[in-house]
Amino acid sequence: MPTDAFPPVCGGSGWSTYELARGLRQRGHRVIVVQPRPGEPEGSREREYEGIRVVEFGFAAPALPYVRNYFKNERLYPRLADRLSEIIEREGVELVHGQHVLTSLPSIEAAHRHHIPAVCTVRDYWPVCYWSDLIYSRTSASLCPECSAGMMTRCIRPRGGALWPLALPMIPYMQLNLARKRTGLARADAIVAVSSTIAADLRARAPEIAATRLDIIPNPVDVTGLRANAAATTPPLPTPYALYLGKLAPNKGTSHLVDVVEQARLEWPLVIVGDGPDRARIEAQARQSRRDIRFVGWIDRPATVAWLAHASMLIFTSRGPESLSRVLLEASALGVPIAAMNTGGTRDIVIHGETGLLSATPSGLAGDVRRLADDEALRRRLGSGAAQHVAAAFDSAAVVGRIESLYSSVLSSGTSANR
Repeated sequence: MPTDAFPPVCGGSGWSTYELARGLRQRGHRVIVVQPRPGEPEGSREREYEGIRVVEFGFAAPALPYVRNYFKNERLYPRLADRLSEIIEREGVELVHGQHVLTSLPSIEAAHRHHIPAVCTVRDYWPVCYWSDLIYSRTSASLCPECSAGMMTRCIRPRGGALWPLALPMIPYMQLNLARKRTGLARADAIVAVSSTIAADLRARAPEIAATRLDIIPNPVDVTGLRANAAATTPPLPTPYALYLGKLAPNKGTSHLVDVVEQARLEWPLVIVGDGPDRARIEAQARQSRRDIRFVGWIDRPATVAWLAHASMLIFTSRGPESLSRVLLEASALGVPIAAMNTGGTRDIVIHGETGLLSATPSGLAGDVRRLADDEALRRRLGSGAAQHVAAAFDSAAVVGRIESLYSSVLSSGTSANR
């Protein structure tokens, strides 16, 4: 199971990979996680995380934009494929399941050298967007329609600062990089899209994968374990509070966070758990605000669960095309009422008026925050609906069972040698 991220220090994709690996081990499978580590000393190292064997692969990755991406893609792919091939042969691996952008193409290459199946999970837009998020402007709410040279020129501007014209000669490389990813992904025996939105966008934007099997299987959540961990925590605050949990970055819409609680006239504290490139800007906005806004930063998993479990509402500002937010899944599992922007795979989790509230604009989100703050009965009803929905559709036992069935299907089809 090659993966870009894995606990203990990772985001939602790493924890989703962990849940899958743990669930497969519980079903009697032998799982080896392989994690490339950009910028770390060259070579392989092994560690263990909660009984799961993790092989780490360090490799050079300079900090320069575009150069770093070249080292993490074109330079890494053949080296990681060779390393995976060695592990496949030595360990008698029967199937390889790549988990993200750095690991999917090497997984396919290594698996097919040994005529075994390769499955790849797509959790964001890496096959169809150089930046993986379809965002080309800090201000526009619309998403990039296509990776043409013209649109790439527009998306370089907000990322390149004053020197953005110097990056324009990189557009041919960016286009080749994406084409290689799509044609490489098309060689997989099966692609797993984690949400209906990701699946639809892949079909529309990546014609290369038209003949490749594409299944929609969500990220798994250990609902029982999460609830047990939450029950063992104590409230971090003695009073109600609203929570933002996640990265502070443009695609997460956090530039609107302070304005949302201002417009909502929220009397509770807003607790912001997370960090990222927009933190300084949000802190400056908070200092000018009349609201009680508190920054916690990145914290460990137990502390994060405590803040989430006792929140009176979760505010989800994301403006990017969320694939399937783990924050939303875990908040829902714990019965936390949610006010969210209606974007991407969020609709698979939050059903408006049943498991949370969805809005199309930041002002609409502010209105939903106000509704939740004013209506305790609504908070209870939506929280209960969310908990039931996640337990029925996203619990690890059911999701891992679907993945296991997919594995059985591709193993029995014998198509891997022909791609």
